[in-house]
Amino acid sequence: MEIHALRAPLVQPGDNLEAVLRQTITQLPERSVVVVASKIVATSENRFVPKTTDDKAEKHALVRQEAEWYLDPHSSKYNLMLTVKNNWMFVNAGIDESNAQNNYLLWPADPQQSANQIWEFLRREYGVKEVGVTISDSTSIPLNWGVTGHAIAHSGFKQLRSYIGQPDLFGRTMKMEQTNLAQSITAVASVEMGEGNEQTPVAIVSDITNIEFQDRVPTAAELAELHVELADDVFAPLLTSVEWQKGGAK
Repeated sequence: MEIHALRAPLVQPGDNLEAVLRQTITQLPERSVVVVASKIVATSENRFVPKTTDDKAEKHALVRQEAEWYLDPHSSKYNLMLTVKNNWMFVNAGIDESNAQNNYLLWPADPQQSANQIWEFLRREYGVKEVGVTISDSTSIPLNWGVTGHAIAHSGFKQLRSYIGQPDLFGRTMKMEQTNLAQSITAVASVEMGEGNEQTPVAIVSDITNIEFQDRVPTAAELAELHVELADDVFAPLLTSVEWQKGGAK
């Protein structure tokens, strides 16, 4: 596997994302996955909300509006809100204040639609047939300091590599094992992309083994198969032991 993080022009609110990608990507090999930071997608969509005060209540109100489900900040010693959105559990509904010029930066309006549009642009612009896209964001891992990258949307390839029904090294039939390629690729790319002022919000990941590219965007049924209902999750004993509040997002 090869990973190349690419330096991009400083993206301004409302900039055309395709123009930014055209300036950033000079060549694109077949069978590559392009990882694009959610921040530049949201910036191009002008998903900014002015920050009028340093009072955390302003941000908390915005989080309640953007989240599908949330826990009030008093549940956290850090005054943060755990939220669920688009079947992801993370902090503050993805609202970011870093590199936002005294604004709150929301998630892209529709990450999956953005991933599909970027996939279509790459195929058209660079003449590639087999290419994938992920939209990356940062996430925390329970019981560990630091963040890793994760994919909030993908397009152009099959996300899960299943080992179900295959034998392990000792002949035992595997029953649940699946590799989430979108998450794995995005996490690796984020090491090179960085989390600060690197200005490298795009990465090209190539020479990926055992990836199945698709000549189309994911279907609704395929996307639905990736979601795990809260009660069915392996962490259900923890997730269902708190009282989630309904947020403003659908």
